[in-house]
Amino acid sequence: HGFNEYSLKGAMDASVEADIDFDYLASESTAIFERNIDKVIAEGADLIFTVGFSLANATAKAAQRYPDRHFVIMDYAYFPGNGCSESVQDCYTEEGGFSNVTSLIFAEDQPAYLAGALAACMSQSDIIASVAGYEIPPVVRFVEGFEKGARWVKPDIVTYKRYIPDFNDADTGHVVAMDFISKGADVLFCPGGSTGLGGLRAATEAGVMAVGVDVDQYLTFPDAGSALITSVMKNVDIAANITVKTFAAGELKAGIQSFDLRNNAVGLAPYHEWQEKIPQQCRDKVAEARMRV
Repeated sequence: HGFNEYSLKGAMDASVEADIDFDYLASESTAIFERNIDKVIAEGADLIFTVGFSLANATAKAAQRYPDRHFVIMDYAYFPGNGCSESVQDCYTEEGGFSNVTSLIFAEDQPAYLAGALAACMSQSDIIASVAGYEIPPVVRFVEGFEKGARWVKPDIVTYKRYIPDFNDADTGHVVAMDFISKGADVLFCPGGSTGLGGLRAATEAGVMAVGVDVDQYLTFPDAGSALITSVMKNVDIAANITVKTFAAGELKAGIQSFDLRNNAVGLAPYHEWQEKIPQQCRDKVAEARMRV
């Protein structure tokens, strides 16, 4: 219902448009990441597209073993000490071993700031909370951007947060969300994959507001539609689509490709059922917040 599904969709659609062969594998555990990468390479893949930080080590090792193949990793960038030599200043050079890797990263804090401003404006209790997944840079940027946007609107607002070290634990997400709701939180931000879906479910059951993540979760997780005032969108499908088509055209370069508000690769989803319930002053706050980031 989000990050992985839409990354796959963007790459798959691009392969059809570019008329290139496409296949994918879903790994049941981290133990088979390297094996699956080796498998698709053995089958002739010229471009290997991995999705998410947990594939970073396997992708780096494969990129060094197969310098004649190009690798793309979604949502992760290599720096000295996290996948290449400490002595290398630029991990995307031949010296660093990653002249065949393209990293796609997003300015998650920018749209999250807008959502935080909206959440603070809409909150009646002046208490909001984040039910998050792993404490990794993209998730931290989500949470910190959300809290900063909220404090810009209401400097004294209470912001709870918890990082849950699992993107596939909806039950824990639900328990954590219910705890925050019991403490008065009336807007929940849930950047946690399937774990976050548990938070959205809790918000819906309790009748409080929620903010989705990565894609327009009003469309992908309609069970929470009544609670969702918006979603913080990372248009991973667009990024994946552009990247695959660029590769097919022979123009994909190694290095970091950044996506942000300026190129409309991130943003807020429509208000949907809340379209008529969000006051104009809150809409104005979101517009003003966009000018600040």
